Amino acid sequence: MDIVIDAVVGGLLWLINLCHGLSHNYWTAIFIFTLLTKVILLPLSVWVQKNSIKTVRMSPEMNHIKAAYYGNQEAISEEQYKLFKREKYSPFADLVPLFVQLALLMGVVEAVKRGTDLTDIPVKAGGITLVIPLLAALSAFFMCYVQNRANVLQSEQGLVNKYGTMAFSVGLSLYLGFFVSVGVGFYWSCSNILSVVQLVLLNIWINPKDYIDYEALEESKEELRKAKEFMASKQKEDKRNPYREKCKADYKRFLKTPGKKIVFYSEKNGFYKYYKNIIEEIIRRTNIVVHYITNDPEDEVFGMAGSQFVPYYINENRMIVLMMKMETDIMVMTTPDLENFQLKRSYVKKDIEYIYVPHDVNSSNLTFHKDALDHFDTVFTSGPKNKAEIKEREEKYALPGKNLVEWGSSVIDNMTDSYACMVEEAQGREKQDGKKTVLIAPSWQADNILDLCIEEMLGQLVKTPYHVIVRPHPQYVRHFGARIDALASKYEEYGVEFQKDFSSNRTVYMADLLVTDWSSIAFEYAFSTLKPVLFINTPMKVVNPDYQKLKTVPIDIELRERIGISVEPGNIEGEIVEAVERLLGDKQFSRESMEEMKEAYIYNNGSSGKVGARYMIDRLVSRSGQ
Repeated sequence: MDIVIDAVVGGLLWLINLCHGLSHNYWTAIFIFTLLTKVILLPLSVWVQKNSIKTVRMSPEMNHIKAAYYGNQEAISEEQYKLFKREKYSPFADLVPLFVQLALLMGVVEAVKRGTDLTDIPVKAGGITLVIPLLAALSAFFMCYVQNRANVLQSEQGLVNKYGTMAFSVGLSLYLGFFVSVGVGFYWSCSNILSVVQLVLLNIWINPKDYIDYEALEESKEELRKAKEFMASKQKEDKRNPYREKCKADYKRFLKTPGKKIVFYSEKNGFYKYYKNIIEEIIRRTNIVVHYITNDPEDEVFGMAGSQFVPYYINENRMIVLMMKMETDIMVMTTPDLENFQLKRSYVKKDIEYIYVPHDVNSSNLTFHKDALDHFDTVFTSGPKNKAEIKEREEKYALPGKNLVEWGSSVIDNMTDSYACMVEEAQGREKQDGKKTVLIAPSWQADNILDLCIEEMLGQLVKTPYHVIVRPHPQYVRHFGARIDALASKYEEYGVEFQKDFSSNRTVYMADLLVTDWSSIAFEYAFSTLKPVLFINTPMKVVNPDYQKLKTVPIDIELRERIGISVEPGNIEGEIVEAVERLLGDKQFSRESMEEMKEAYIYNNGSSGKVGARYMIDRLVSRSGQ
């Protein structure tokens, strides 16, 4: 080691002596020496500039990760690791220039001591040498001031980091200036000033603005700021949450439970209906234990716990980490966008089969992000249209093929059974008052029926002999309850009923005709009651703007003219009454015609639960035999 140090010091001493030989003045020699070291180390400085640009270029994505997983350091670290790996970036690389500068400084200290006359310590020599510490401190201040504004990385740091670094650098320079030789103090000052010149030249040569999207950077900062504000309130709320301890206990209980074969995940109470038929069939046919995670501490499933059905309450934040640590053979979800947002595939067990079970029969290509299902292994498809668009997307974009199970819809199966139980009551109502019922049930999206044309519609329908019921979406009632109350008061004298109690679907089943816009209730109603739908062509909700790149027409669009009639919002007054009368009387929309349509568009009517359970059981049997 001493040999290496001696060699480095010897080289620096030779360079200083060379500079002195050219200038015959040690002050000038040290300045030239400092300039030469900057030239020699220029490749390192260029590398630092590029690495700093890469760091800042990653900042928008890094801020997005911090915002998405705010408060969950484990998840942030995992995502950050993947980002760094993808960009071939190592944070330890930033330490290389520091080590080089320290090694150079130590070498210079020894070289100046051995080879120059400028070795007096200022406090011993007095006179002009007392100025050197002040010069070192001022040059450090100047360098930090410029870096805080012009250095691509330092300019993005927070105020504490910027001015903390400045205070430390100035203080250290002033302190050391009193203890190192005059020559080293002068070298330090020259190095700081030349660093500023070098920074300016590098910013011209390798301009950060050519590589960094500063607009995206500012947007990501705002996203992170909002996440901090939101999570601050959530953390306060979490501390007051009476279910906090239950969440911790269930989280630990889940992780400690060995040998989990199948896990179902639900975002909130009420989602059990999407799995109900499958889970009940699995429990009926096997002794497999079904593990059911819910983000809702008051989910109805806790009243169903048993030896084969084990529910857990795990909040959204802990769910992010749990998904990364997941150990099971099959993971069943109704939540799309696996891997795209917070919920990731397991980092622990790589062979989990992730199954997506849809909420409804609507087009995934139209109503989801275009890559929402790309990271699932298996997708339960509701019908031929749903299956066709997924296969076409896989072929068009050369995506790995998924297992596309011809499943159906448990929601429609259960609604069909419930409707059958209510048929006699619905028929009795019609005989009692002789009126048919028209149900208006809009979606919750912007510019729905209630926003655009409800009064024009009611103005025409109150002139007919039909009983009219308006059933707003629960979220609309929550946000615009006063508007609903005002409309209810205005049309009360005409017998129009505004429904705000959503505890029962009886009103839906008993209606003779449904009026809606783009709500998924259209298909659930039509295929469970075999009655037609009047569609109002409000602006279509399009989540994936690229949906038209596929040749497969979304079921949401194709079926509008097959299970009903469409009316433009501007034509309500002239067409709605005629459309209602046609839908209630035309044979095209008879029960038999609607039954044929249901068979053509929905798989396995009445037996989707058995089909889904059979697939999962067979997969578990297959895995156990491997």
